[in-house]
Parts: sequence; structure tokens; C-alpha cells
Amino acid sequence: MEHSGLSILANLIKLTRSSETKFKKGNFKGALDDKMKANQILKSKCCDEKFIEKYNEELSNLYSSKFDLIFDHKLKIDQIKINEIVKMLERKSEEKLKNLDYRGAIKALRRAEKYMSN
Repeated sequence: MEHSGLSILANLIKLTRSSETKFKKGNFKGALDDKMKANQILKSKCCDEKFIEKYNEELSNLYSSKFDLIFDHKLKIDQIKINEIVKMLERKSEEKLKNLDYRGAIKALRRAEKYMSN
């Protein structure tokens, strides 16, 4: 990964951590804004498979928990079902955002990220 790729990854991680901090403080709109910026970067053409893999490792570190029902659920389903769940959660987030339910929107995006993490 070249230097610009590392800076993009660092920026992505910074946005994700900022989103988590804002979420924990109750700033759901700010958390959602940061999360949407991070997702926009991830969906751009500058992100390849290795880049996304490193980002998913960071998500795993961020969301690691002793009691994680999503992790347990991921062990029982295949990758196709995981992708369907992620898309459904992203649609749910968009619907919540249209209704100005920032808390619901960010919660759906966080849940989708947990399914994407390793």
C-alpha cells in the first residue's frame, strides 16, 4: 500500500473512531455524519480488497466485546446472507435518516459494520 493509501486508511480510522466517540456522547447526528463520510471513502475507487481488509481489522478491534451476539450469528450464516443483512441495515439507516431519526440511522450503520468486521 502506497503512502496516499496509508493516509486514506488513517483518515478512515480517524472518522470511525470520531463517530464512535460522538455516538457514546449522544451526538447521533455528528456520529452519523462521520460514519457517512467514512462509507463514502470506502465506496470510492481508491479502496481495493487489501485496504478494506485492513479497515475491517480496525473495526474488529473497535467493536470487540466479550458478549457479541452479532459475532455469534455470523458464525452460523454464510457470506451471502451476511451481505444481504448489511444491505438491509444500510437501507434501514437511509429510511431512518429520511425521518430525521439520527439515533436509529447510526445504530443501523454500526450494526452493519459489525457484520462486515472480521
